[in-house]
Amino acid sequence: MEEASTKIYQSQVLIPFSTQDGSLRAFLGPFSGQNTRKYANTLLPDDTESPPFIYSPHIDLSLFIDITKIFRAFPPTRDRHIQWLERVESSMKSIWLETGIFDFVQLSKSDLHVFDPQMLLSAIFFWNRETRAFEFPCGLVCPTLLDIAAITGLMPLGQKYHPDAFEEETSPKDISIVWDKKTYLAFINAHQGQSREPVSDSEHIAFLLSWLSACVFCTPSLQVPKYYYILAQSLHLRKKVCLSKLLLAALYTCLDEASKSLFCENCPRNLSGPLWLLQLWLNAIIERKLKLAPLQSSVVHVRKEWHNPRGG
Repeated sequence: MEEASTKIYQSQVLIPFSTQDGSLRAFLGPFSGQNTRKYANTLLPDDTESPPFIYSPHIDLSLFIDITKIFRAFPPTRDRHIQWLERVESSMKSIWLETGIFDFVQLSKSDLHVFDPQMLLSAIFFWNRETRAFEFPCGLVCPTLLDIAAITGLMPLGQKYHPDAFEEETSPKDISIVWDKKTYLAFINAHQGQSREPVSDSEHIAFLLSWLSACVFCTPSLQVPKYYYILAQSLHLRKKVCLSKLLLAALYTCLDEASKSLFCENCPRNLSGPLWLLQLWLNAIIERKLKLAPLQSSVVHVRKEWHNPRGG
């Protein structure tokens, strides 16, 4: 390109170029520079399955219109679980404090279902599945365990968790969990106790199951799976599981899946996983550039206060 055109495109997101056959293509991402070769490195291995995003002139902009279906796995509105949360908290607060999840549970009292779909989709376009990072003009940027600690209050330390490594100390059959009521609202109605009854072990594990499925990992089926039973039981038994590593791994996985899904014509367009965490992370790192709504801004500052209450 001419020098004048090059200077213009260096400040733009959409970088066009033409191939030998004359067809017009475009990179959607930061300008790499004339002397930069993405794959000429010895530190990161090449991944042929995730090349730079190259587009034909036809870009499916309908993604930015039908957002209800794409983000339907986002945490539900808080009025569906806030009463159950407050009931269980009054009896199980000591367990949550001991296992280090108390602050994290409080986060689900906020309206995590409020999000900016255009921001999330635009950010996902910059996610590189090879480097596991966002390739912004400033360089490679990605969430870390310290970011998880600042946003959620979870410690980056704890016992390594894997379902096969933890024994099932109490069988699900002995916990009285109704597995045929799997949708979020049906699960809550089936397991939430009466106000005058004490919170049983079964109800506590059922609450943790619902919380992990709907508000933390955001399952694509919008149901409570048995997969998280051992994790919920471990938290109930006061085991100090390193939940921050699980959450960060889940975020990386859902970003990989979302990035791949957006560029496959026949792939399902239901983005699941803890994308609510991506929203809060983006709010925090580019807070000065955003005009946040009062709710989103308060969540960012509340998390800062929880993470560093004395301002040290």
